Amino acid sequence: MILLGTLVNAGAIILGALLGRMLKRIPESMRQTVMQGIALAVFILGIKMCLGSDNFLLVIISIVLGTVIGEWIGIEKGLNNLGHWLERKVGGSQGSIATGFITGTLVYCIGAMAVLGSLDSGLRNNHEVLFMKAMLDGFSAIIFASTLGIGVIFSAVPVFLYQGMIALLSTSIYSVVSETMLNAILVEVTAVGGLMIIAIGLNVLEIKQIRVANMMPALVIAAVGVPFIDWVSKLFS
Repeated sequence: MILLGTLVNAGAIILGALLGRMLKRIPESMRQTVMQGIALAVFILGIKMCLGSDNFLLVIISIVLGTVIGEWIGIEKGLNNLGHWLERKVGGSQGSIATGFITGTLVYCIGAMAVLGSLDSGLRNNHEVLFMKAMLDGFSAIIFASTLGIGVIFSAVPVFLYQGMIALLSTSIYSVVSETMLNAILVEVTAVGGLMIIAIGLNVLEIKQIRVANMMPALVIAAVGVPFIDWVSKLFS
């Protein structure tokens, strides 16, 4: 079953978020300190992801153009409206739902494990990488949900759609993009995602409120930018 790994991964996030929701009864002071610790860890994770870039100029251009597009579309506003709707359905605060959803989506979708694991599921029906990712995501979902709120549970939806799409299209992806090019794209997309994760850390620490969701188109620009730069370099070489 091609989607088995993706289903297990999404299920682990849902289960982890539900368990984390049960830990909401811990004292407020303790939860606040734990959340600050998580924010620092997320901040360092983002820095580590950024340092892997081979073309930081592309990262900067992607963030700038992606943010312009995101602000124009109003992604953050749309997610806030979604959070307001979810608030009426499941309870909780709109801010926590939006923050949990965005944080979970970025952390669980950005990175090599999500892409390579999905490709392995689709091409070889091997789900070991996604099973390992499911364990990591499930445990982190417990922590995120206990501090950021129930919004983390909804990140299972984009994880399922994102990884499932890659698994189903795995054969077509390799017919269009070589393994070397795919790895190069992953490096730059991960770096752009790292900057966005740093912004999430700043938001959680309440140092500066950044509209991270409006930066999300930068991921697409980075993915397209890598083969475009390669094509231009070959054209003028």
